[in-house]
Amino acid sequence: MFRIQTLNKISPLGLELFPRDKYEVASELPNPDAILVRSADLHSVEIPDSVKAIARAGAGYNNVPVEACSKRGVVVFNTPGGNANAVKELVLAALLLSSRNILGGINWGKTIADKADEVPDLVEKGKSKFDGPELRGKTLGVVGLGAIGVMVANDAISLGMDVIGYDPYISVDAAWNLSRQVTRADTLEGLLTKADYVTLHIPLSDTTKGLLNAEKFRFMKKGARVINMARGGLVNEADIIAALGTEHLSSYVTDFPSAELLGCPGAICIPHLGASTPEAEDNCAVMAVHQLMDFLDAGTIRNSVNFPRCRLDLRAPHRLLVANRNIPNMVGQITTILAEININIMDLINHHRDDYAYNIIDTEQKIPEEALERLKKVDGIIRVRTIEQGV
Repeated sequence: MFRIQTLNKISPLGLELFPRDKYEVASELPNPDAILVRSADLHSVEIPDSVKAIARAGAGYNNVPVEACSKRGVVVFNTPGGNANAVKELVLAALLLSSRNILGGINWGKTIADKADEVPDLVEKGKSKFDGPELRGKTLGVVGLGAIGVMVANDAISLGMDVIGYDPYISVDAAWNLSRQVTRADTLEGLLTKADYVTLHIPLSDTTKGLLNAEKFRFMKKGARVINMARGGLVNEADIIAALGTEHLSSYVTDFPSAELLGCPGAICIPHLGASTPEAEDNCAVMAVHQLMDFLDAGTIRNSVNFPRCRLDLRAPHRLLVANRNIPNMVGQITTILAEININIMDLINHHRDDYAYNIIDTEQKIPEEALERLKKVDGIIRVRTIEQGV
């Protein structure tokens, strides 16, 4: 019986996928095998030693201490693409909100609600204060062409915009899905010089923190508009506020409000609604649950943010799973220990990602406990687990 601890409200559409005869699911569980989380901050939470995996029902994972998990052999999953359409739709709304001053007009309209029969005339006289440009024919720069960025780029093409994309690490799948009408930018600066609108769709990391700042704004057209539905830390907030103050930027639309931005003219703050649709919550929960079950039942890793993608068809009666540091001779040491106790290996796969590696080894015989203890003591091996087929 596997024990799954949920730390947020997770869609029932996902939770009901867990077979109740094999999985126990609850928000309060001692010694869970895995944690299923949405937005709860795990940096300040003591993660039990029993935890083998953490699944984040969403694309971002900055609420999970990934490096600490890696050192303990805890596989961290996310659900890229599960909320892509929800975020894309909000980006399209942000494009319109940043251009047409719709919110300004609506808020002004409320101020004349008590004017009774004068309202129609006041509207006609006052509406010119809230005009703004159309999107058709303007240039959108999309920074990051993952699942969301590709959808935004393609839909912007359909709206009649010219689209420039920048992503030096674009995946093959994303490239296949991207419209041929999207122009590739070789550098971020090259994109910024041409864009009337810039939208960000990249993860937050040490290298992307404050990516858009005063230095980058100098490359941008006067009056350009910035949309950030990815992560607040991707922009230097003080520099954004300064650029709005000088009207070098016309508008900044973000899903990550702060006290300073909420009081800043030109900033449109949305209360983190990017993935707040029932469809996105369902999609992410279903993806996260499937990934956890594949890992716990068969050792399969897909959509992990810290360990390599790894899959091997489960045909043998016994399976050994080993997570280790990516250093030389690890596979040799593992297979030597198995050979010394006459364990016949039927199949084996080893993949690595940055500093860590993962092994799936299928055997004819059950591996005795003393051999597992020997493996755990090998320098560089982080975690050892076995699966018995049909158990």
